[in-house]
Amino acid sequence: MAEPLVLLPGMMCDARLFGPQIAELSADMAVMVAPITQGERIEEIASTLLDLLPARFALAGLAMGGIVAMELLRRAPDRITRIALMCTNPLAETPAIAADREPQIVKARSGRLLEVMREEMKPNYLAPGPHRAEVLDLVVDMAEALGPDVFIRQSRALQRRKDQQAVLRKCRTPALILCGEHDQLCPVKRHTFMAELIPYAELVVLESSGHLPTLEQPDATTAALRSWMRQPLVLQ
Repeated sequence: MAEPLVLLPGMMCDARLFGPQIAELSADMAVMVAPITQGERIEEIASTLLDLLPARFALAGLAMGGIVAMELLRRAPDRITRIALMCTNPLAETPAIAADREPQIVKARSGRLLEVMREEMKPNYLAPGPHRAEVLDLVVDMAEALGPDVFIRQSRALQRRKDQQAVLRKCRTPALILCGEHDQLCPVKRHTFMAELIPYAELVVLESSGHLPTLEQPDATTAALRSWMRQPLVLQ
């Protein structure tokens, strides 16, 4: 049996983000979803997770989950057997984006979290298609379940995050870099850059997908993850 697979969801998402993958992959491997909801720094979130996770595990993170995954790789490279980074960003937060988060935090504090989520996700981050409204509704449901305090903590953690390019350059485990063709938040060129940083990384770009390929193109995402899990641990 393959090593355990740990999935890290994106900002304001829970296990439902990986619902299709859990359903398929859990038939022949141990799968767990770890929360990234505690702590106002990426380092603090990662430190908490390391106390909860198996001794050795495969790690896949989407969006903010990918940012936490890179910090876990920095802290405990010997515990991570392979890494999948999906729709994410290895760079530090820019001052402009960090400033843009402040009015969102104010709205969340004043009871307008769902408005913020619909404004943030709408339109630009999901691919066009018949399932876009359904995916957006699920995103809003997950955000409502987690609540404004989590939104504020995660926003602060993203504002303070560090550049992880050096970590990726040192990575020697099987690596999957996956993104959606229509993702405007973390575009394809960013993932091409990430794949070039990591020795032996495989880049997968999914058509008809935006920022949430696990829900927008679940079968293709699951197939990519399964292929990555089957790669030999010793890379030639």
